[in-house]
Amino acid sequence: MGKIIAIANQKGGVGKTTTAVNLAACLGVLEKKVLLIDADPQANASSGLGINVDKVEAGTYQLLEHTIKAADLIVKTESPNLDIIPAHIDLVAIEIELVDQENREQMLRKALAPIKDDYDYIILDCAPSLGLLTLNALTASDSVLIPIQCEYFALEGLGKLLNTVKSVQNLHNPQLDIEGLLLTMYDSRLRLSNQVVEEVNQHFEGLTFKTIIQRNVRLSEAPSYGESIINYDAASKGSENYLSLANELISKNS
Repeated sequence: MGKIIAIANQKGGVGKTTTAVNLAACLGVLEKKVLLIDADPQANASSGLGINVDKVEAGTYQLLEHTIKAADLIVKTESPNLDIIPAHIDLVAIEIELVDQENREQMLRKALAPIKDDYDYIILDCAPSLGLLTLNALTASDSVLIPIQCEYFALEGLGKLLNTVKSVQNLHNPQLDIEGLLLTMYDSRLRLSNQVVEEVNQHFEGLTFKTIIQRNVRLSEAPSYGESIINYDAASKGSENYLSLANELISKNS
């Protein structure tokens, strides 16, 4: 049975899409069947896997509208065992269109039900907000993985996100778990980075992944080539970090 994991944090620039794309690709390399769903109108996860978002005719928008079945929206990627349902800028309108729908928070869950068991993991790349799109993602998911950058204000907004998770658990999805907090953009030379790691581990002991994603130039370059880090530079530190995270995730769920 497949597991749906939302990668969420309402703060922008914390490494959500980088994590969604590279974790999905690394799980694929480790012979897990993976589907990545781009649930962000910026569509960076789609372009990060080589999809020309200007030519996307159907994707997450139609998935949420229930006008096209999930199975008919799946696109193969060049990464082994990794498929994607891409996004387009049109997705920005879905929040307004869903407002009057009955059970609007359940639209994504219903749409994914027929294909959930076709994959080992379904990864949802969420938008940097706590709007209806993210609410749909959390309601559809079995767990949420929260990236936190190793910078000043790292914990700012985390309380709000955890309250949202609690609210989703109470109202829409009692089975929703926290998969873990993932520390990103770590620079061992900076005292601040080390302080953030200490603080997060102290406050959220047992909830934080052992793997820490380090700052890495190759990791920043990969999306401009439309490739995951494992395809772009398998020997890089970024690739090593995300393979470690994928292994940790598999071991945690085995």
